[in-house]
Amino acid sequence: MSRIRFALGLITAFLSLSIVSLAFAEEVVVYSARKEHLIKPLFDAYTKETGVKVTFITDKAGVLVQKLKAEGKNTAADLFITVDAGNLWFAAKNGLLQPVESKVLQENIPPHLRDPQNLWFGLSVRARTIVYNTDKVMPLDLTTYEDLGNPKWKGRLCLRTSGKVYNQSMVAMFIAELGEEKTELVISSWVKNLAAAPFSNDTKVMKTIVAGQCDVGIVNTYYYGRLVKKDPSLPLALFWPNQDGSGVHVNVSGAGLTKYAKHKKEAIKLLEWFSTEKAQNLFADTNMEYPANPKVKPHPTVTGWGSFKQNMINVAKAGELQVTAVKLMDRVGYK
Repeated sequence: MSRIRFALGLITAFLSLSIVSLAFAEEVVVYSARKEHLIKPLFDAYTKETGVKVTFITDKAGVLVQKLKAEGKNTAADLFITVDAGNLWFAAKNGLLQPVESKVLQENIPPHLRDPQNLWFGLSVRARTIVYNTDKVMPLDLTTYEDLGNPKWKGRLCLRTSGKVYNQSMVAMFIAELGEEKTELVISSWVKNLAAAPFSNDTKVMKTIVAGQCDVGIVNTYYYGRLVKKDPSLPLALFWPNQDGSGVHVNVSGAGLTKYAKHKKEAIKLLEWFSTEKAQNLFADTNMEYPANPKVKPHPTVTGWGSFKQNMINVAKAGELQVTAVKLMDRVGYK
């Protein structure tokens, strides 16, 4: 009898361990620099659809990168989600991500919106474009980013601070396209046309345009969407520059598989799911961004802003040339 009890005890212990192991396997741990109210609806939808638990923490990108570096092999993170290709590039450069070979991701995410070595993938697109006061500027007055340095815009241009990664990435992409020398001339001409010292955020840029202190600026489209949603009567509109040339500067929010992921298979499945139509709508619509998957239509509000040609240079350049961009902006006095 004691042997039978012992055997039954072993079987029970084995089954308990198996159940625990299975439960542990059906989980993905995410470090996210994307704010909780923007990312949690996706995790909830994924858990409801698949039964896989998604555990996540949110913080600033720099904090999470340092956390991943400090934790090393002991990290709990399976996926790293952040905004701006520069941040994704930096994580990859520091050896914190591993490549993912996936036909699903290859088919759903265009080459210019993912890392050339498949270390990370863009999941939503944010366009950084020109905004203008419709009471003072006609669309025919606008052409390119470069033209904002034209003397006709002297005292009429407002910009966000160069200390923000969005502008650093934009200038880095200009360097990739135009070369450092020509980009320096462009940014220097912008500085000469400023109506005021650079602002801390895009919303302040637009409010200053509405107030009449300046007439044009450069902002991420979703900031425009948020502001106009609150007050549709504002005399603001977006303009898509460089449509006869390279196209509008775009950046991404995206994700990569961490180097020491404990739930690699499950994490890749979640990453692939992010690129599907259902998830793309959730990922982009909550922040009025554009889906990275070109087969998925933007939210009707976003579609209403008009279509545009994207700059097709790989957004990884935003990271590769970011240090060069920061030095350039410092040289020309762009604060």
